[in-house]
Amino acid sequence: MIRDYSVYEFSTKEKIIFYLAGYLCIFTVVYLFYHSIIASLISGVLVHFVMPYVKGHMAHKRMDALNMQFKDMLYSLSASVASGRQMEEALIEAEENLSSIYKPTDPIMKELKHMRISILENKESDKPLLKDFAERTKCEDINDFVQVYVTCRNMGGDIEKMIEQTSEVLTQKMTIERDIKVLMSQKKMEGRLISAMPPAMLLALNIFSSSYISVLYETIAGRLIMTAALAVTVYGIYLMERISQIKI
Repeated sequence: MIRDYSVYEFSTKEKIIFYLAGYLCIFTVVYLFYHSIIASLISGVLVHFVMPYVKGHMAHKRMDALNMQFKDMLYSLSASVASGRQMEEALIEAEENLSSIYKPTDPIMKELKHMRISILENKESDKPLLKDFAERTKCEDINDFVQVYVTCRNMGGDIEKMIEQTSEVLTQKMTIERDIKVLMSQKKMEGRLISAMPPAMLLALNIFSSSYISVLYETIAGRLIMTAALAVTVYGIYLMERISQIKI
């Protein structure tokens, strides 16, 4: 069970891969712009300051995955409640129903397993479990569903109809969001390709015409130009990522 879906924590294996890959990338780029082993070795430690941005990206990606998986959970709950099951029973059945679609390591399966254990062994009711689920996920759709469900339970509303209507609304919303994300991902890819062009051109010049750009590595003016080029490239990548992070 994940305490806070908005916070991503690397495993030991993920940390090792991240630091090795990040250090190597920074080392390569800095060497490409300065031809200095010392500067490249020192600059590699900057990978540590990139980690918060990567963690934020991973957390956002995990929340998106959970949101999609929650839709399938609603379909399972709707079918179980329609057949006369109570919500506690429907939540237990949902784990079994979704086991053929998702792996045990997927977020929704971890949450359903936690709910099953809490219901069967700790004798907890469904309302506090769902409230806790919504609070930890920080997901608007899940929070809305839980609030409507709790209200229906307290007011004696038609839970079966509520779940069915919520499933339809979420499906329509997710379809629109998916179309928007497809367009955004295309623009992101274009932006990343454009951002990769300066280092790629510099690499090509180093390989095929090193004497032509040697002045950029041997003079103070050349060093200043390369520093400005690197700064503009990094800022362009940062700006492109910020612009593309549109909340839907």
